[in-house]
Amino acid sequence: MSKKNPRDMIGYGSKDQKVKWPNNARIAVQIVLNYEEGAENCVLNGDNNSEVFLSEIIGAQPIKGRHINMESLYEYGSRAGFWRLHKLFQEKKVPITVFGVGMALEKNPEVCKAIIEADYEVASHGWRWIDYQNIKKAEEKKHMKLAIQTHTKIFGRRPDGWYAGRCSPNTRDLVLEDGGFLYDSDSYSDDLPYWETRNKKKQLIIPYTLDNNDMRFATNQGFNTGDHFFSYLKDSFDVLYEEGKTNPKMMSVGLHCRLIGKPGRVQSLKKFLNYILKHQDVWICKRIDIAKHWIKNYS
Repeated sequence: MSKKNPRDMIGYGSKDQKVKWPNNARIAVQIVLNYEEGAENCVLNGDNNSEVFLSEIIGAQPIKGRHINMESLYEYGSRAGFWRLHKLFQEKKVPITVFGVGMALEKNPEVCKAIIEADYEVASHGWRWIDYQNIKKAEEKKHMKLAIQTHTKIFGRRPDGWYAGRCSPNTRDLVLEDGGFLYDSDSYSDDLPYWETRNKKKQLIIPYTLDNNDMRFATNQGFNTGDHFFSYLKDSFDVLYEEGKTNPKMMSVGLHCRLIGKPGRVQSLKKFLNYILKHQDVWICKRIDIAKHWIKNYS
């Protein structure tokens, strides 16, 4: 990496980073539930257009007025999807991390109460669920501060983790400037956490996933049925579990209330949880657990 070319194309490379998870687990499985409903593009939120991303309307076009169908598809996530998934995680006693958008959480105190009572980790998913690619750095910084303030007000402490999702070239710099996040997940570049240093500041990066992710139910060439999703998750787990005999890795699973929370899809998630729970030497954990373990052992 250099100022001229800041990308790291090598990573751990041939070094074969030797990782030891708690209890000598062969794989760390981390399940993320994205909570975005109510913070998406919507004229009621002061936006110029309606949302076009990650809904049942694949290839949706922006509408300048209210898009009632799009609004109701997002509302499904907070009204029904979250509760179906929450019940499943509680039944299986599975710890999860919620990527929570500040504005969305603020609009649903009942969901926040359930999150607190379940002791889920909540990492900040920004203030809005919008694309920050072309938003000015000053405005993005303002939104980051709003996200932290809202999170602190709701949960009594600032978030340990950050994931913008639709981030900008400035996002990582803003995370480093803030200096209060134990980890940043705006990366998909590895199967293990790693450290990034900029201007003598060091930040832990815990990569996320766009392939082990239910978002592909709402994209072209994606999952059409729950069987597709289960098969893909199972194959990913099996490969990493096998590699874990000698080189333990991490597997992230990305979920959305309005997508996997549908009756025709949630069964695939249940099947996957049942599958991994039958295996030994699997560490199912929160993202903050991975961060603290990495900071303690691999700084």
